[in-house]
Amino acid sequence: MARLPLVCAGVGAVALAAILIGLHAPAHHAQAQAQLPAQTAAIPAQASAPVCSAPPQLTRFTHRLPRLADRVAQRASITIVAMGSSSTAGTGASSPAATYPARLEALLKERAVGAMPITVLNRGVGGEEIREMLARFDRDVMAAKPDLVLWQLGTNSVLHEHEISSNGGMLAGELALLKQTAADVVLINPQYAPKVLAHPAVNTMVELISATAKASSVELFDRFAIMKYWRENREMPFETFLSPDLLHMNDWGYDCVARLLANAITDAATRTPLTAGMPTLVGTRR
Repeated sequence: MARLPLVCAGVGAVALAAILIGLHAPAHHAQAQAQLPAQTAAIPAQASAPVCSAPPQLTRFTHRLPRLADRVAQRASITIVAMGSSSTAGTGASSPAATYPARLEALLKERAVGAMPITVLNRGVGGEEIREMLARFDRDVMAAKPDLVLWQLGTNSVLHEHEISSNGGMLAGELALLKQTAADVVLINPQYAPKVLAHPAVNTMVELISATAKASSVELFDRFAIMKYWRENREMPFETFLSPDLLHMNDWGYDCVARLLANAITDAATRTPLTAGMPTLVGTRR
């Protein structure tokens, strides 16, 4: 994998990174972290588990997350809402602690080294499509006054073989309302899994979510491309990252998604405006 060039983001960015990533951790911990390339982290479960990794071009956000950056600069509390369906609720995980929102909260708290309270609220409900999520947005998302919204969506419309194009207007409308709250937003597209791939409409949904994210100036965490990379480039069996139903992720899959997402969030929240869109010291941890 090609190594990104190292670009120093200046003293301010390094100081912010120290708050969120934990550059003030003990020397032996910092040394261990330094051995890991950007967007790569070893899964601490069993020794036979594969390394969690994906190319930076699939995981790094295009822009900084301004709301989160402000909260980090102020060392203020951070509230993240994970909205979605069963992939967010955690179907396939061995316990609530193994869901991606729970793992994300734990990882971000580790990096914050006690500097600020971080809460990730799991608002996943299995089986829901975009229309059903919108019906509970005020209660489950807006009421929490989030600094960051992670919205996983699209899979169930594909599985139910419902018309795809109408989702674009509903999604764009809700994103416009979210932006009025000043919350940062990241969309998470469908999983790359046999039961999803059996429906050709998944490609239309992936393209729609990507286009809507770009048009609405919000970030996209390309879960579909990341999982496709695991399967096709790393030649990992689906069973490595999916549960036996070959639809939902397993503990390894949820953990790896959380780790890659934590890296992307940390980088985008500590990136300075002048270096947005370029590799930074924060985004090139080794």
